Amino acid sequence: MDYYEVIHRRRMVRNFRDESIDDETVERIVSAGLQGPSAGFSQGFTFLALESPEDRERFWATNEHNAQPERIRRAPLVVIPFACKDAYLDRYAEPDKGWTDREESRWPVPYWYIDTGMAALNILHAAVAEELGALFFGIPDEDWPALRDAFDVPEAYDPIGAIVVGHPMDEQVESSADTRQRKNVEELVHGGDWDSPFR
Repeated sequence: MDYYEVIHRRRMVRNFRDESIDDETVERIVSAGLQGPSAGFSQGFTFLALESPEDRERFWATNEHNAQPERIRRAPLVVIPFACKDAYLDRYAEPDKGWTDREESRWPVPYWYIDTGMAALNILHAAVAEELGALFFGIPDEDWPALRDAFDVPEAYDPIGAIVVGHPMDEQVESSADTRQRKNVEELVHGGDWDSPFR
């Protein structure tokens, strides 16, 4: 599938069939996340990939503050992307980066979350390329301790959300994308300066 077609076809899917995904496809989807960029090639993101019904049920049991309906829970793959701030602070204290400390205030924005988000988008795009559907949703920080406890996740790793991947049902649940128009280039892209149109 052409890359631009993947971009245009990507949607958040909210209704899945109870149908498995073959191992090779899962491997390609998860591996796509590893191709995400990272500041200083810190690679401070990691994924928890859950395929077995038992592991997925253990995950869903931790979602007390953002419970998902059964139509979403049917998806056979759950991927939780985690960001590790320490990996970035450590990397930029190395000699080739020129900083001698791990001071977080040097960072204008938390690139550990940004990079993990870009890795997550790779997974969403890979699902489309495999002719599957995917949904990204947030995990409230109130549920982080239960998630960490359930899967022995070290404290240094923050879940930026979760991605479910599976075979979409023909009937989809209405979402904001169905009731709101996507803004166009003229509305969102500025050219030269803020008040100048693009092109």
